Formats: sequence, structure tokens, C-alpha cells
Amino acid sequence: MKSLTAKELKDLYLGFFKKKKHVVIENASLVPKGDPTVLFTTAGMHPLVPYLLGKSHPKGKRLTDIQRCVRTGDIDSVGDMSHMTFFEMLGNWSLGDYFKKEAIGWSYEFLTEVLKIDPNSIYVTCFEGNDDAPKDTESAELWQAVGIPKDRIFFLPREDNWWGPAGETGPCGPDTEIFVDTGKEVCGKKCKPGCGCGKYFEVWNNVFMQYNKTSEGKYIPLKQKNVDTGMGVERTVAILNGKQSVYDIDVIKPIVEKVKSLAKNEDEGYVKIIVDHVRAAVFIIADGIVPSNLGQGYVLRRLIRRSIRYARRLGIEGDFTKTIAREVIKINGGAYPHLVKNESNIISELELEYGRFSQTLVKGLNTFKKFSNDELIDGPEAFLLFQSYGFPLEMTEELAAEKGIRVDVEGFKKEYEKHQEISRKGTEQKFKGGLVDGSEQTARMHTAAHLLAQALRDVLGGDVMQRGSNVSSERLRYDFSFDRKLTKEERQEVEDIVNGKIKESLPVTFVEKSLDEARELGAIGVFEHKYGEKVRVYFIGDYSKEICGGPHTSNTSNLGHFKIKKEEASSSGVRRIKAVLD
Repeated sequence: MKSLTAKELKDLYLGFFKKKKHVVIENASLVPKGDPTVLFTTAGMHPLVPYLLGKSHPKGKRLTDIQRCVRTGDIDSVGDMSHMTFFEMLGNWSLGDYFKKEAIGWSYEFLTEVLKIDPNSIYVTCFEGNDDAPKDTESAELWQAVGIPKDRIFFLPREDNWWGPAGETGPCGPDTEIFVDTGKEVCGKKCKPGCGCGKYFEVWNNVFMQYNKTSEGKYIPLKQKNVDTGMGVERTVAILNGKQSVYDIDVIKPIVEKVKSLAKNEDEGYVKIIVDHVRAAVFIIADGIVPSNLGQGYVLRRLIRRSIRYARRLGIEGDFTKTIAREVIKINGGAYPHLVKNESNIISELELEYGRFSQTLVKGLNTFKKFSNDELIDGPEAFLLFQSYGFPLEMTEELAAEKGIRVDVEGFKKEYEKHQEISRKGTEQKFKGGLVDGSEQTARMHTAAHLLAQALRDVLGGDVMQRGSNVSSERLRYDFSFDRKLTKEERQEVEDIVNGKIKESLPVTFVEKSLDEARELGAIGVFEHKYGEKVRVYFIGDYSKEICGGPHTSNTSNLGHFKIKKEEASSSGVRRIKAVLD
């Protein structure tokens, strides 16, 4: 096997598939656009869903890239040798072009001829079949054709060899996974790929997207059969260099050493958790997310606060998060320049969250100790730890598990919903006279907000996302993810774009679609979960396409003149624009 750095592996991979007539595409934000069913980009296929469903990609039918990903499903496994919350994924796609034969053949060629992995150490798994789809004997036969003997091919169930959809619906299908035998006898018994003991290290996954899962749970064959592959950078580099863990590779080991230099106690598992969580937090913040109690912000908050709790166990004093974050940025800034660009905001958000949680952590732990004298932490107690001391529910569950007691999760949810209902009623009262009045003036303002949203993306970049809004008959307020004050030139350009679209007299129309159909149209939406089964997609000519439930005017010529009155910080990493129509 070749000993390679992470960068060398990525260069070899992209170069190999460029020779196979693939076009390299840019990696996308960790925050999915127009997909309310998932919080983060979990795989390279995520930004490609419309094209996997049949839309023509501007770069062609063969694509390859390196995608940054976040998955939180295995967060409790972080700390072992291979699981990570944030990771990089190498991928190549066929959008209705080649299928299983080429994908399997090229996988084997790259592993054995480019990376020089011993063919005798390669094992593969295939889908064993179920009521939704048949056994994937075709993939097994293709593996035998390239040289993998039958006794190193295993058929495993859906949980092992089926991928997707990335959210609740979408493209999916059977996959075939490639493992390398490390030669270690870990579990003390004769095992096979999928055992999880660490003897077999997964390096590549070929997904054959043959189906589309509908909102009714049906699996409909896709007219366009696709290939989606994924090779984890960190895992593969570990294998190639004979490392025991992904935390020993060139782009992560220095972060591990930095954490250890701050620690007074030794615990490899705790060190890895801190490294993983802060690394993930850096990338999430860089893509415009701030800690909060909802959605992506909640996941970010959980990662930061979990790292703080484990840092205390290692005897780390003071705000260690910014020190570790700077190490992460130093290592990854070359491949991801936006980390360097957003460094001050990343550090600021980590400092704020560290300060918020540190002030209440000790009191919260003391309160937890009192509650944990019983065999159960009930719903109101768990909610108190959440609301008053900032303990995510999962943290309370972890602490309780360590003491062998239960948490009334359903009771917590009821308390949380009760709190949300009170807050909702208060908000409705506070903003009465806003969107609810439905006046023509409010409709005009709402249409202007859509034009503003698209103009901001045009001027500042496609990663700009809505973070909140309030529209009344007199003015609109729009909050968006951005890490600095707009220049005079940028502000003027945004105004000019909006007023230009107003002068074009663009028609404002809408269609009612399911969320799946709206996503297929490429509609942008931030708060889709507030709507029912059907949503409205508003079109402003061919300029703006957004999911929305508010009132709109029929033509941009009705708007008048758009004027930004103020642009200011709303919170760290979030800017606010206040604007009017003259």
C-alpha cells in the first residue's frame, strides 16, 4: 500500500476519475439548500438530488468531487478508532450513464493499481434483499469477475447494504461496500465485514440508485439509474499508512496533540471526542450556523457543550475551544479558504458558547446530582436542566446512563412543546399587524423580501441563508447568515438589483406542490416544516423561486422603489437589513 497524506489521496482520486472522463465539481455547504428533511449535508450526493432525479447537470453525466459532510447518527460512537461527526468524502457519480460494471471495476482498479492495496486483503458486501428490493446478485457476480473470490463476498441486510434516501424521501438503492482486512484479531472470534470490531475497515461504498422512495414509503424504480460512490478520506488515509485510528492521520494528529498538551488527565476516548466535536463545530460555524436550541444550531450547541464537559474530565482549564479551533483552521485553511475568511467569527461563536455554558455547567451538574438520587429523571426535571442550565436532552441522557438511571424523554418533549406553545402565542401577540393583516402593502413588502433574498445571494454568494424575517405594511426586516458588515458598494448593488427587477415588471405566480416536488423544482425554503403536506412555490419571473406561505403582489411593477434603511449585526454571524418601499 502507498503511504499518503490526505491531500495526496484526494489529488490521486480526482486525477483518476478525470481520466475516466469525470468533471470535478466544487463541494457544497454543510447546510443543505431547499431540503427540510435533513439538517446537514451527509453525503456527496446531497447537493445532487435534483440531478439524480433526472434534471440535467451543467457539467455533464460523470462527476467527481470532495464533499465535506456532517453525520450525527453515530455521535455516541465517536471516540473509537473510526467514527467521526465531520469528515470528507471522495465521490464519483454517474447520472444515468455507466452503472454497476464500470463502478465496481474502477473501484477495484483504483484500490489495487493506484493505491497498491493487496487484492487478497479486500472483502466486499452486497445487499441480501428484502420486500422492497431483490438480492443484489449482479454486484456479487461483477466482483467475482474482477478477481474477488466468492468466499470474500458477503450478503448483508438493509441496515448494512442499503443507502438512502438522505432524508425521508428521495433517491436510494442497494450498495456494495469494500473493506480491507487489517490482519488484526480484535473480537476474538471468526468475524466478517460488518462485525464492527475493527478487523475489517470500510474504505469505499458504491451505491446503485435504482429507486425513489416516496412520501408514502413506496420504492419506485428510477427511470434514470445512477451511481453514487463514497470513499472516506480519513479512513482510507489511516488504512494506507497503517494507522490504528483515523485520529492518527496527518490532518488530525496535530489536533489530538494540541488537546493532550492542555489536558492534566489521560483518556484517549475523551481526547478524540473533543477533537471531533470542535473540528465539526468549526466547519459548521463557517457555513453560517450559530449555536441555538433549534435545528442545526441545536446540533452545534450539543457538540460544543459535549466537548466542554469532556474537557473538564481531562482537567483542561479555561476556554480551550478557540485554541483547538485555530489548529483546525491552520490545517484545513488551504483546502477550505472560507475557514480562514471566517476565523474571527468562528472564534467569537465558540467563545460565546463556552462562556454561556461554563457559567451554568457546575450549577447544572449539582442540580443533576440531586435529581439523580431517584431512579428516574422526570420530564419537568429534564426540561429544567435544558432551559435553566443549557443541558441538551442527550447530555442529560448520557449523564443518567452513567448512573444507571432513566430519563422520561416523552415527559421532556411534552414540557418542551408546552413551552413552545406559550412562546408562539406570545410571538403572535408581539407581531400582530405584520403578515397576519394580509394587506396589499404587506403583500408588496413580502414580494420585496424575496427579491432581497435572491439579490443578497447574487452579491454575497450562494451560501447566504435566511435566519429570520418580519414583514409589516410599513417595513421589512430580513436576517441572513453573513460574517461581516456589507460594504457601501455591496449594499448599493443589492438595492440596484432589486430595483432593476421591479422595473422589469416580472409576474409573481405560484404553484402548489408537495415538499418533494418543490425540492425537485429547486425552490429555496428555510421554514418548510411550518407548512402542511402541500406548499406554495412562488416564482418572480425566472429570477426567484421560493417556498412561502405569505401574501404576495401579482407583479413587481406594483412595488415602487426599494430602499435599504439600515444594515447591522443581529447576532454573531448574522446580519440584519431593514428596508422600505417608497
